[in-house]
Amino acid sequence: MRAGLRVAACAVLLTVVSAGCRGSRPVDAGPAFLHALALPSVGPTRHDVRKLAGKVVLVSFFATWCFPCLAEMPTLEALQREYGAQGFQVVAVGMDLEGARVLQPFADHYASPYPVLLASESIIDGRGPFGPIKGLPTTVLLDRRGRAVAGWQGVEGHADVAKAIEKLLKQD
Repeated sequence: MRAGLRVAACAVLLTVVSAGCRGSRPVDAGPAFLHALALPSVGPTRHDVRKLAGKVVLVSFFATWCFPCLAEMPTLEALQREYGAQGFQVVAVGMDLEGARVLQPFADHYASPYPVLLASESIIDGRGPFGPIKGLPTTVLLDRRGRAVAGWQGVEGHADVAKAIEKLLKQD
């Protein structure tokens, strides 16, 4: 993606995330959002970015030291269990600067039913297609085409996220 288009997509995504995506247009960055998730995984749940194609994907940016992030994890687990068989996948991206050193034991202990990925330097620095992650947790919902269609900063309630997921799962 050309730099100008990527910057525009990032700016739109930031607007979408900060606004909670209510009534916003999808951010179509081509395959950039899914390609950005080609990251190494830690913990018991393996990750293959190719398996995300055609799925509704909830990307949760978190850190092990972030209490609201930890409080949100049971909701993410419940969403994965509820909708996973219908073509839905939660992916957590660990933003800890210490990387695998802290995320590996955390993921092994926590044993989430969704993959925990190590953020790349470009994601941590805000140079990836998701743009700067200004607060944790930040959650972005991608439709089956890989477009960002919803986003939340902070902990969002199960019912609101479930409603957005259900709507996308019904679409072809």
